[in-house]
Amino acid sequence: MVQSIDRAMELIAVLVSDETKSDWSISELSQATSLPLSTIHRILGTLSVHGLISQDPVTKHYRIGYTWMTIGMRMLDKIDIRVVAKPVMERLAREVEESICLNIPSGLDAILIEKVESPLKLRVAEDLGDRIPLTVGAPNKTILAHMPQADMERIVGQLLPREQQAEFFGQLEKIRESGYAISSGERTEGTTAIGAVIMGRNQKVVGALSINAVAFRITDERLPMLIEKVKEAAEEVSVLSGNT
Repeated sequence: MVQSIDRAMELIAVLVSDETKSDWSISELSQATSLPLSTIHRILGTLSVHGLISQDPVTKHYRIGYTWMTIGMRMLDKIDIRVVAKPVMERLAREVEESICLNIPSGLDAILIEKVESPLKLRVAEDLGDRIPLTVGAPNKTILAHMPQADMERIVGQLLPREQQAEFFGQLEKIRESGYAISSGERTEGTTAIGAVIMGRNQKVVGALSINAVAFRITDERLPMLIEKVKEAAEEVSVLSGNT
């Protein structure tokens, strides 16, 4: 049994070994693996039943099957963004010496699901599990700005009075263009947050990272560096979360 699995994986490895070659003849597979044609034919038959390989009906050549794509998609769906983001957040907190938060969308709100505290004594306190309207705060606004237009309009329509919506949509457009958002004192007086969106598979918004600090530490000289750092960190988490 173990030998059969080893041989099957050897064949799979050959089938995906050359990006310029989409399919292989059975004789090429035999040459690449040094396995007898009869053994390869038997293994390919079993793999084909499970959709792990497919055979061209005209050329009779073999290629990788679509079952692997299904498996890969399911693996991506099961990625825990907290696990993926935590090391990136810890590194960012060390680099900027500020608190780092991870928010994810939930209906009309965003939920704070992970945080890394600033190493400094004076820092912004955030509570895990807090639910905050998507129209409030830098990370939430960057989530909202990158949602599909219909979802964005529906959420804003439910959370803001009509007379405030046009100006707010203008803010969201600028956030979408720049790739980040800044908020000052929107939840807690004397604090500033800089947020950047995390995009998952198929360019779906999965959350946002933010640098949260007492306002006097966000100086004009320091701000460009902080913006670049949080954007880079969010992009890294996006890639790790399966955004391709």
